[in-house]
Amino acid sequence: MNTQEHIDLAEKFGAHNYAPLPVVLEKAQGVWVTDVDGKRYMDMLSSYSALNFGHQHPRLVKALTDQLGRVVVTSRAFYNDQYPHFCKELAEFCGMEVVLPMNTGAEAVETSIKTSRKWAYDIKGVAPDQAEIICFENNFHGRTTTIISFSTDPGARTGFGPYTPGFKLAPFGDISALRKLITPNTAAILIEPIQGEGGIIVPPAGYLQQVRELCTQNNVLLVMDEVQTGLCRTGRRFACQYENIVPDMFVLGKALGGGLLPVSAIASTQKIMQVMTPGIHGSTFGGMPLSCAVARQALRVLVDEGLTERALEMGNYFMQQLRNLNSHHVREIRGKGLLIGMEIKKESGIGKKFVKALKDQGVLCKDTHEQVIRFAPPLIITRGEIDWAMERIQTVMCGDPVMAH
Repeated sequence: MNTQEHIDLAEKFGAHNYAPLPVVLEKAQGVWVTDVDGKRYMDMLSSYSALNFGHQHPRLVKALTDQLGRVVVTSRAFYNDQYPHFCKELAEFCGMEVVLPMNTGAEAVETSIKTSRKWAYDIKGVAPDQAEIICFENNFHGRTTTIISFSTDPGARTGFGPYTPGFKLAPFGDISALRKLITPNTAAILIEPIQGEGGIIVPPAGYLQQVRELCTQNNVLLVMDEVQTGLCRTGRRFACQYENIVPDMFVLGKALGGGLLPVSAIASTQKIMQVMTPGIHGSTFGGMPLSCAVARQALRVLVDEGLTERALEMGNYFMQQLRNLNSHHVREIRGKGLLIGMEIKKESGIGKKFVKALKDQGVLCKDTHEQVIRFAPPLIITRGEIDWAMERIQTVMCGDPVMAH
């Protein structure tokens, strides 16, 4: 079957909840993917940062296949020999004490919400059903019913009410507005250190430190959603470390599964996590041996291959090359490490048309919030591969906008 035949089949039998680029991938290795017609592309999206290690990393594939031959799923009704080591190693990687594993990033966010509320009632002393969590305009934490209740994206929210109560929204980057929203019922502040789906929005310098101080002063949990930004993507283990922030809880996912399967978790302190007692929360597949084995190897690869330092070095180089384009279509280049946003001027049209033109040139990326193109290649990318991509990016971004469909 060729590309169009695959697309036709997907459109006929698959729900139309995505609008993918018209490319059908069948093979991948490193930063490269190949479609069913044999055309090769550079992956500049990394499955929204799930593929920090690149496709088919040999150590991760070996960890997966070795564990497949032993035991895959046990449920948490029993211990397994991978789960204790996974919890210890992830807790130490995060500088935390206790880990609660789940599967998807949205599940981890839901877990952080439940934990924060339970802590507010059991430890802080908030009256039953009065706990509030402060989130931020332009956020993206997932698409479950509860999570979209505090979204400001009409596409994610409209048509799915009634909405879950207990959330307040603050403008991202405005500490005065945030301060006014805190009350004795505030359980937690849930924040992305960089808003990824929101358009690679980096907060003002010092802002996260001010948020940390507000939480400490008011006995409020600081919950840092590092599902997309964490695990070395931004040139730090966690993006909040740019401001030396230690949150009360990390929310993790995507790259934790090594780009091979969904693995997520929250990591926090014993004092907070003690509220999660047997029977009140769980997951059949969360903490399964296969997930734990792959995640353990993923953490080792991050350290052994120096991917924090590599993301910083390659990200600085890539960002500088993008700024050197001097394209009349580009309003701004922003980001940290290898999480980079290129904002397109409105008069040049929406980002999607440039993304389609880049696809035709062999570079796969994705637009977000209409005007922003996101570049987030695997952290293993080389300078030469960035140069290869830049030749094609220059062709598109320094050409006539009509060319971009």
